[in-house]
Amino acid sequence: MSGFVEKPEPLQVPGLVHLHTGKVRDLYQNEAGQLVMVASDRISAYDWVLPTEIPDKGRVLTRLSLWWFDQLADLVPNHVISTELPPGAPAEWEGRTLVCTSLRMIPVECVARGYLTGSGLAEYEQTRTVCGLALPEGLTDGSELPAPIFTPATKAAVGDHDENVSYEEVARQIGAETAALLRQTTVAVYDRARDIARDRGIILADTKFEFGFDADGNLIIADEVLTPDSSRFWPAADWEPGHAQPSYDKQYVRDWLTSPASGWDRRSEQPPPALPQEIVDATRAKYLEAYELLTGVRWA
Repeated sequence: MSGFVEKPEPLQVPGLVHLHTGKVRDLYQNEAGQLVMVASDRISAYDWVLPTEIPDKGRVLTRLSLWWFDQLADLVPNHVISTELPPGAPAEWEGRTLVCTSLRMIPVECVARGYLTGSGLAEYEQTRTVCGLALPEGLTDGSELPAPIFTPATKAAVGDHDENVSYEEVARQIGAETAALLRQTTVAVYDRARDIARDRGIILADTKFEFGFDADGNLIIADEVLTPDSSRFWPAADWEPGHAQPSYDKQYVRDWLTSPASGWDRRSEQPPPALPQEIVDATRAKYLEAYELLTGVRWA
């Protein structure tokens, strides 16, 4: 059992229809049929959306995604139409709201990996493969791969794990032409982002993207891109294969939840507890640090 510890009631805004409350974002539709995405300060770990929020997290994700969309614009178009607040929207939505093109979303998490860690490492240790792709012997936690790989996953409902699948399975589900386009675009975007991050002293270990088709059949990148929620960012100066790497993300949250201090057993069906203030502060600082290092802009 997992999901929301306390699922929030969506705000009702005149002219907007609430569509969905996700782990982080609330989705609405406006009268023009466009999608209105609002990034909250919610944070999830171990398939639970926690009861404690991280201040400014939603604004960091939104601002960083917009920055990345600009860096990637020549590779793939994105779904953003406007950052203007819809009429009647609450002031708290400022800086965390995107008005977007409504797309026919492709039900695949498009994961690119340049380094071995996480679920990829777990599979490699069992089979020397990741999503059916054979990898060399001798790799360890944090090893750089010979070349970036496309390792798709099926999208899961809130509270469930995304499930890694083979490229062949994706091609069977959505068609060979679309699967090839996803793989090509995912790796191209990863390559661009990896090089940009590397120039700023950050390793982009892996990341995931979501794509959809617009009304004209064009492939569009959607949701968020290259944030600490959807990517593993490691400080390049500290990179040392053979163990877990320090990272710019919610690792403070994960570590505290699995420590004796939290008193929580993740194998139980009990929801996790609220986060202490020092963990909230440390996590917020990591998100801001990632934003500032990548963009070169001070958070304000």
